[in-house]
Amino acid sequence: MAKLFYQGHGSFRLTSADGRVVYVDPYAGEGYDLPADLILVSHQHGDHNQIDLCAQKPDCKIISNVEALQGGKHNTFDIDGIQIQAVEAYNKNHNPAECVGFIITIDSEVLPSAKPADGRPASSGFSGVKIYASGDTSKTAQMETFADMGLDYAILCGDGFYNMGLEEAAECARLIGAKHNIIIHVKPKALFDRELAEQWDAPNKLIIEPNEEITL
Repeated sequence: MAKLFYQGHGSFRLTSADGRVVYVDPYAGEGYDLPADLILVSHQHGDHNQIDLCAQKPDCKIISNVEALQGGKHNTFDIDGIQIQAVEAYNKNHNPAECVGFIITIDSEVLPSAKPADGRPASSGFSGVKIYASGDTSKTAQMETFADMGLDYAILCGDGFYNMGLEEAAECARLIGAKHNIIIHVKPKALFDRELAEQWDAPNKLIIEPNEEITL
C-alpha cells in the first residue's frame, strides 16, 4: 500500500505500493533521500520549491505551477500511472495565475465494469488512493466540486497568516468531504505545532507530526 511521510511545514513524500516516490513542495525537514520519480511544486515561494533537496532518479519528472498552468488552464498529467490534476489555489498572498493545488491519484489501476445488458462495450474506471494537496490557499470555488471525486485524503494548510486559518480550513474539510483530513503548514516558520493541530475542528481528522509516516 502507498505511504505518506510528513517532513514538516508544507512538505511531504508519497511512496506508491510499487516503490515510486513523489515529493510535494520540498522545503522542510528530512526524508529526501529516496530518489524521486516525480516532484510537485505548487508555487514558487521559497518554502515550497526546493527541488534540489530531493534525491532524483535520472528520469525524474518535475511538475510545477508553470507546467500545471501552461496554456492558461489547470492541466492534468499521467506519469506512468500516477494521475495528477492541477486545481485552484489562491488568496490575498497567492496569485491564482501562479499557484495551484494538486489532486494526486496513486496506486491506480484500471477496473473494468460489468458489461451492460444491451451489449455495449464495458466501460472502465480508475481505482487508487486520491489525495488533495492544497498548496497555499484559502477556500476556493472549485472545492465545491471535490466531494464528487470521492477523495481519500485532503491535506490542507491552515496557518492563518499566509493562508486560511484553522476555522476556514475546517470549513473546507467539511465541504470537500474526504475520508481523512490532515492539517499541515499550520504555523509560519515552524515545522509543525501539535497544540494548534489539536484545535483544528475538522471531521475525520488525522494529526501527523514531522518524521511520521502513515500507510494510506
